[in-house]
Amino acid sequence: MSLLFKGRPQGAQMSHISMLQRLMMFFVSHVRQALGSLGELWRAPAASLMTIGVLGLSITLPSTLYVMVKNAEQLSAGWEQASEISLFLRQDTRPADVQQLITRLSLWPEIDSLVHISKADALEEFKQLSGFGDALTHLDSNPLPDVILVTPTERHASPSSASRLLDKLRKEREVELGKLDIEWLERLHGFLGIARDVVGVVALLLFLAVVLIIGNTIRLNISNKRDEILVMKLVGATDAFIHRPFLYTGFWYGLLGGILAWFAVSLLLWWVDGSIRYVSSLYQSPFELSGLSASDLLLMLAMSVMLGLAGSMISVHRHVREIEPR
Repeated sequence: MSLLFKGRPQGAQMSHISMLQRLMMFFVSHVRQALGSLGELWRAPAASLMTIGVLGLSITLPSTLYVMVKNAEQLSAGWEQASEISLFLRQDTRPADVQQLITRLSLWPEIDSLVHISKADALEEFKQLSGFGDALTHLDSNPLPDVILVTPTERHASPSSASRLLDKLRKEREVELGKLDIEWLERLHGFLGIARDVVGVVALLLFLAVVLIIGNTIRLNISNKRDEILVMKLVGATDAFIHRPFLYTGFWYGLLGGILAWFAVSLLLWWVDGSIRYVSSLYQSPFELSGLSASDLLLMLAMSVMLGLAGSMISVHRHVREIEPR
């Protein structure tokens, strides 16, 4: 054996690499290419900032609309009277029967809370609000019935569920009349449904625009590196090795665009918070504008990263395949 190869492992021993070493090499390769793609963006700051700015502003609009709809839903959640059912009891209902009815209804899973307004309290309130207090004192008997205000649970507060609950309550023997302002409730849920649909359509269109923008940007990067890709294919580089830097570029575009969108949404909410506080103070109804929660932020960043990867994948799989050495 030649002295040149003396002491070197031979055969299978030369190519033997442990699983831990393979894992470390894979991890190091990914980190190197991820940092390299980030360095490419850093070396072209003007073009990178313009692309990131377009992506961030595209994600800002649906994110802002989502925050507004979420605040509207929180505001409407306090309008529990929209689904409140008023039960007017029979005049001949005794106080003991009223208490039995309240006890029975409190066990229903569809009901969240009950408020009993006695006929005496109702008459006293009517005297104060109507302005006929002196005239009402001459009545021989109280013409007003006992009233029970029924608030459904959040699960049964929709128009259809509240209507079914009203039909069920009307069958109670002590109930003379049940009333639910179902039209107002349907309008409320209808407006919120329209707002959700608008946010969904706008988000879909802008997300599609983000994918196209990133795809076109990656296509230009591939065209600029055509010669480099040809050389890598000639020396036997795998497709995954060639694709990886461009995929990481899409990842960085999506992540940085999502961070910019979060900053823009926070800035917009800070800008309008003062006006909302002023309007709510005029109505003597304090309202705290809520922004993106931690889960919302993570979801927005995850979606922006997915959009960046989707745009880069479309471009990479289409245009890199076309570059083949002849």
